[in-house]
Amino acid sequence: MKREDDIVAGLLLDEEHLLTLGELSRACCVHAEWIVELVEQGIIEPNGNDLRHWRFSGSCLSRVMRVQRLQRDLGINLAGAALALDLLDEVRRLRRRLSIIDHHQ
Repeated sequence: MKREDDIVAGLLLDEEHLLTLGELSRACCVHAEWIVELVEQGIIEPNGNDLRHWRFSGSCLSRVMRVQRLQRDLGINLAGAALALDLLDEVRRLRRRLSIIDHHQ
């Protein structure tokens, strides 16, 4: 149960704040090797040429957490998670476009 005097600390991430591989893996409580698998599957895309220089945006953190939920809740493998995320992103884009169109009518 949460008390009024409990303190919650956190870091607000946006597209300008970049995380290292280690920071991303710690933030998501996963091994760095799993993050590398996500990059290999095309689920997230780091900035930087090699593993030591990889930097990840806040949207990568969000995608990693969504993959974790898909795997935990639905038992989806990484290829399925990649497809699900792409489809969810497409639905979001289409809804945004539809909202704009509806607004202009």
